[in-house]
Amino acid sequence: MSAREPTAIIAEDEPVLRAELVELLGAVWPELAVAAAAEDGFQAMQALKQHEPDVLFLDIQMPGLTGLEVARRASGRHHVVFLTAYDEYAVAAFDEGAVDYLVKPVSAARLATACGRVKARLSSAPADLGGLLDALARRVQAPGYLRWINASLGSDVKLITVDEVCYFQADTKYTRVVTADSESLIRKSLKELSGELDPAQFWQIHRSTIVNVNTIASVSRELSGKFVVKLKGRDELLQVSQQFAHRFRQM
Repeated sequence: MSAREPTAIIAEDEPVLRAELVELLGAVWPELAVAAAAEDGFQAMQALKQHEPDVLFLDIQMPGLTGLEVARRASGRHHVVFLTAYDEYAVAAFDEGAVDYLVKPVSAARLATACGRVKARLSSAPADLGGLLDALARRVQAPGYLRWINASLGSDVKLITVDEVCYFQADTKYTRVVTADSESLIRKSLKELSGELDPAQFWQIHRSTIVNVNTIASVSRELSGKFVVKLKGRDELLQVSQQFAHRFRQM
């Protein structure tokens, strides 16, 4: 490796995360030159051919070509750091020779650790990722549960981990995302969310409401016989429809 400044390509399809990662890299590794910030796998592949960077920060799941497909082109030639919203790939990715693995949203401290590991390996040949990529490809076909969401808060876009969410509630064409201290909107239906959330943590209690069971403070029965849910840190009560009342009858 020459004494020139190291270069990198970022491939992330979420524009907010892509911009944040560029900014964070500038803070934790100012000597690293970001040659391109791609929004999908096709752009990433073009940038890889054009810039031949030292390091790739690749989102595993992107439209067009996935990060895994781009990584196949980079295997043995470029150092790779994987990005994803799911964490079940983490141990395999690190143990099999990927430089590091970052779960989104990425913190500055965690990124600094990853960059330190990359720096330590820049003088060595990049890992052959063939076996790892085959294993990850099988796992991506059956991805893990949703870990974070992008939600609109006024004119801003906020990153919210699902653990922060008290409940989701259908609201015309949107879904309300309610945390202990804020309310946001996402353009995803409750039906879509129900298939992406961990069913052990998120229970549908009404056709319009999915609640995080970890935020339930108490459940009571009204005179009508219907259940209502009281949440930690929230004043409102959530109605439980008859269809989902069985969840609470044994409580």
